[in-house]
Amino acid sequence: MEKKSKYDTNPLDPDFPKRTGAVPGATDEVAREGEEQTRTLDSERPTRIIETPYQAPTSYPSVFIPPPQAQPPVAQGIPFVPPAVVQPPTSRVIPGINPPENVVMVVPYIPFYLGIAASLIELYLVPRTETRVRFHAAQALSLQLLAVAVQFLLSTIANFTAGAKVGGIIFSILSTIFFIISIIRVWKGEPHHITP
Repeated sequence: MEKKSKYDTNPLDPDFPKRTGAVPGATDEVAREGEEQTRTLDSERPTRIIETPYQAPTSYPSVFIPPPQAQPPVAQGIPFVPPAVVQPPTSRVIPGINPPENVVMVVPYIPFYLGIAASLIELYLVPRTETRVRFHAAQALSLQLLAVAVQFLLSTIANFTAGAKVGGIIFSILSTIFFIISIIRVWKGEPHHITP
């Protein structure tokens, strides 16, 4: 028979149960108590007995609660919008630059690059308290830059195609007419707001 070490714990070995008691650190017997701990009390039954006979409910409570009824909208009339007030530009001198207001509001709408330069100068020099002048300078600057961008796009297309130069010329004429009409409207004091 071969020599067995203390780590050999084959449970199929017939001598294994005998050796486990001799090994140091063996498990001690736990004191057993009676069945008193697991006894069921009469007040605690495993199931509840219902003495009354079963009666089917006549209707189940509704889970759906209808939303509150919205009040009918109150009829309101069309709100009063005051008519646009035509205020022609005055001849008062604008602080920061010396020309009168009527000239300062019209100059940014001059066609071509002169209007761009005038708009930039006005936006730089005119104080923020002069909102009408600054509005027209900003609006004219955006319109002038849009016209320059479209003309650049059309001239680029004209370099690659034969008949596209006519489109650039037509757009240049139409934008010049638009800026002249803008000058007249601003000079008269009519509302001139270009929205996208």
